[in-house]
Amino acid sequence: MLGAIIGDIVGSRWEFDPTNNYDFQIFSAENGFTDDTICTIGVADALLHGSDDYGKFIHKWCRKYPHPMGGYGGRFAQWVASDNPKPYNSFGNGAAMRVSPVAIWFADTDEAKEEAQKTAACSHNHPEGMKGASAVAEAINMAIHACLGKSDAERTQLAKEICKTVSSNNGYNFDIDLQSVTNKFDETCQGTVPVAFRIIADSQSFEDAIRKAVALGADADTLGAIVGSIAEHIWGIPDWIKEKALSYLPEEMRNIIKSFYEKVNIHTK
Repeated sequence: MLGAIIGDIVGSRWEFDPTNNYDFQIFSAENGFTDDTICTIGVADALLHGSDDYGKFIHKWCRKYPHPMGGYGGRFAQWVASDNPKPYNSFGNGAAMRVSPVAIWFADTDEAKEEAQKTAACSHNHPEGMKGASAVAEAINMAIHACLGKSDAERTQLAKEICKTVSSNNGYNFDIDLQSVTNKFDETCQGTVPVAFRIIADSQSFEDAIRKAVALGADADTLGAIVGSIAEHIWGIPDWIKEKALSYLPEEMRNIIKSFYEKVNIHTK
């Protein structure tokens, strides 16, 4: 979950001003959290309250922060503004960027995938939206189980195997030429999730994966969030990146993150 939030914050300044410079300054005064972080916090908050009404909590948090950096997408903004929001058959990549908490919370991969679809269905109930959320949750959950206790070299090899397997399981093309999608802004799940898997498969560390995601020149914050959500559980997150990213968040969000990881540790012991 924190990996998704970090990817969002790092990518935020490049969402509408794309870069292909891999060596960009990773944090600056121009960075901030966007709707990706807000929605992810909403899913985590639902879990902490023992609820599977993910839409209720996502809606609550989006209402708390009605003007995030970059704003909300048009249809989702209407969903947030509604007093009785309904799903609107979206296959946008917002379904995949907010799903990470359930992938960590539920130890069983099939259960995590089922819950992932619930997190999407409240707004992004198109089959491609729900598949994107489920596939990202599957990759995260597999990484949690597979990478524990492994060396860095083993983790890098597992990154390729996990992403290839999940791509195959979900009918995604794993053999994407990243040059063909460079500087192409794509807000769909089907145009973002397979790209995220390819980036992770070609990466060597958490920071490397985030830099590659942002430097693609695409939907930097959301691609960064999806890549970060998976990369966290393959390589771990350097402490300095955690500390800096948390400094961009309000206290109530930091409290949700702290409580969430405390509960997850209990669940996984």
